[in-house]
Amino acid sequence: MSDTLFHFFSVLTVACALGLVLNKNAVASALCLLVCLTGIAGLFVLLDAFLLAVLTVFVYAGAVVALFLFIIMLLDMQGGDRKPFTKASIIAGAAAVGLLCTGLYSFIVRGHIDSPALADTPAVGSSLRAYAELLFTTYLLPVQIVGFLLLIAMLGVIVISKKFEGLEDIK
Repeated sequence: MSDTLFHFFSVLTVACALGLVLNKNAVASALCLLVCLTGIAGLFVLLDAFLLAVLTVFVYAGAVVALFLFIIMLLDMQGGDRKPFTKASIIAGAAAVGLLCTGLYSFIVRGHIDSPALADTPAVGSSLRAYAELLFTTYLLPVQIVGFLLLIAMLGVIVISKKFEGLEDIK
């Protein structure tokens, strides 16, 4: 049963992530983000990381997506015609695809990780204190980077949707 649930949540998460990126409507993209984060929370439940699942639903799916929807609706973003690709965007896309392929290749070739014996490993999620200690020591930088990326995404939504009214007079 857990394999079926894993496959269901994995397909749901990947499909909604693709819908998030490929959708032209900003509100529908934000709702795809909501379902994607819910799928990630389901994967956390399958890993017995209940605290991460609840935090994902409350913080990201609840607060962040609601904030994005509020910003999108406040700024009245409309999906429209996309601008043609520039040379810089094509080069950046090629570099991103190259880095992704390099990462996948190195993971396939050298990605075998020996799993430690379960008896020797303490349960990390068993106590909130152990989880908080890891969060504020080992994983502090990734958490700060994710928060910073969310701030940049929110500012990007504001800048992209801003209507500059005085630019027609300048041209």
